[in-house]
Amino acid sequence: MNLRRLILGALLVTVLPAVTCLADDAKCRASRRLLDLGNPLEGARSALAEKKELRVVAMGSSSTQGYGASNPAFAYPAQLKVNLDKLLPGIDVHVFNKGVGGQDADEEVERMKADVSEHKAQVVVWQVGTNSAIRRDPLEKFAAKLRAGIDIGRALGPDFVLMNLQYVPAVVALPDEEEYARVMAEVAKEKNVGLFRRFEIMRAWYNDGMPYAQFVTNDGLHLNDFGQKCIGKLLSMSILNSVKPPQLTVEPKTRN
Repeated sequence: MNLRRLILGALLVTVLPAVTCLADDAKCRASRRLLDLGNPLEGARSALAEKKELRVVAMGSSSTQGYGASNPAFAYPAQLKVNLDKLLPGIDVHVFNKGVGGQDADEEVERMKADVSEHKAQVVVWQVGTNSAIRRDPLEKFAAKLRAGIDIGRALGPDFVLMNLQYVPAVVALPDEEEYARVMAEVAKEKNVGLFRRFEIMRAWYNDGMPYAQFVTNDGLHLNDFGQKCIGKLLSMSILNSVKPPQLTVEPKTRN
C-alpha cells in the first residue's frame, strides 16, 4: 500500500505542473483542532504585553532553511514574520531562520543552546522528525533526543513548539511514519510544550483532494512556494490563537 502511494504521489508531482501560487484563504486551510498547539505560550504573551516584541527562533533542517522555495522570502520562517507583522501592529517581530539542510534531531540538539541564546528567543519552533524517520532512527532514541532538545531550549526561558513531519510522498512511503508523529505528540504532551501538526494538516490537504503537486516539489520531499507560504501562515495563526494578544487585528480564519 505504501509503495502504491509513493508511486502515485511521484506521478502526481511529475506529471502535473508545479504550482507556485500564493497561500490564499481558499486553498491554505486547516481545522481549528489541527491549529491548536495545546499550549498557551505564556512567555510569548508576556513579551507582547510588556516588551511589545516577539522573538522567534525557527530551528530545523532543509524545510526550515527554505529548500524547495523559489525565493528565500517564501520559506516558512520568513512567511511567519510576514503574517505576524500584519496581525500584530505595533509589535517588533523578529523571526530567526536557523534551518540547516540535512540535519536531524541529533545535530539540532547539539546547536540548540547556542542558536536559542544568541537571539534571546521568546518562542522556539523546532521543525524535526522527517529526516529522523527517513534515516530510520529508533523511536526510543528519537524520543530521547526530543526530550533533550526541549530541556536545553526551555532552560533558556522561551516557550517551545514542536513542528512534526511533512506529509509528502517520500515520507508517506515509509512503513511507520505515523509512529514518529505519535512519538512527537507524546513527548510534547509529556513536556507540556506546543505541537504544530504539520503532518496532519498536510494530510488533510491531500485527503481533501489537493494533489501533491500543489504543495510539494518534484523531489517528492520538500515543500514548494505554496506549501512553504501556507505553513508559515497557518503557524502564525496557531501562535496567535494560543497567545490571544489584544493587538490581534484580524481573527484568523479556519474551517470547522
